[in-house]
Amino acid sequence: MGSSDSNGGSQRLLDLAQRLRLYKPPPFPEDILDQIMEENGGKVGSQASYPESTTPIAQNPEKFRYKRAAVLICIFEGDAGDLRVILTKRSSKLSTYSGEVALPGGKAEEGDKDDGDTAKREAMEEIGLDPELVDVVTVLEPFFSKYLMTVVPVIGILHDKKAFKPVLNPAEVEAVFDAPLEMFLKDENRSQEKMQWMGENYLIHLFDYEMEHKKYLIWV
Repeated sequence: MGSSDSNGGSQRLLDLAQRLRLYKPPPFPEDILDQIMEENGGKVGSQASYPESTTPIAQNPEKFRYKRAAVLICIFEGDAGDLRVILTKRSSKLSTYSGEVALPGGKAEEGDKDDGDTAKREAMEEIGLDPELVDVVTVLEPFFSKYLMTVVPVIGILHDKKAFKPVLNPAEVEAVFDAPLEMFLKDENRSQEKMQWMGENYLIHLFDYEMEHKKYLIWV
């Protein structure tokens, strides 16, 4: 287990934050969409995505281009010294992704200074995570959701997990839990399934996870 500094953060998390700040995502100007569409026959997907995980987009990219969202990959150190990430189970009453496991996050709103602001604001609204507790260190390459939205993953470090007292918004979230980050990095923890949408094949990555006698199916 990592040693703690006077501010409640472990040295391991401080070192991780320092390393992550060195990462710079590739440039992703909005007008690159046309180039991606031309090169991929009208389909778009992250360069970091798995094979067959590209998304076909609508015939009107102008309408799509300005939709933007951010999700928070909030990492903290567990009691056993392992790195863990905060996840939510979405409300079954939502019209999209109902009942599914997700990262905290949502659409950008007027007044958000950047993607980090969007992700932290949404996490506050969904699960009561105080933005002041989250140290945003970098963002990853954006990807496109099946609902034709540019989604930016934001990596934040939660140095003081005990200061986080979840307050769920029942209209959006049914549960909040955490999972070991390592689970998503090892092949043996992953199963795969092919699915079709709009006539295209997709490779879905599934993780069966159990915490406190509750079972979750996580797919990416």
